[in-house]
Amino acid sequence: MGYDARIDSLRMKHAELDEVLVAEARRPVPDPAMLADLKRQKLRIKDELERIAQPAH
Repeated sequence: MGYDARIDSLRMKHAELDEVLVAEARRPVPDPAMLADLKRQKLRIKDELERIAQPAH
């Protein structure tokens, strides 16, 4: 997978997780474990995007 394709893929996955997170949070009784897991997944992707964006030394 190319550099740009990887970044695009991660951004899309991050956006998808955000949509699921918002939908879960709006439920009458959201699942706290699911919310925490979704937030962890989003953070992992964000960290990877930041790591990829760093210039190589």
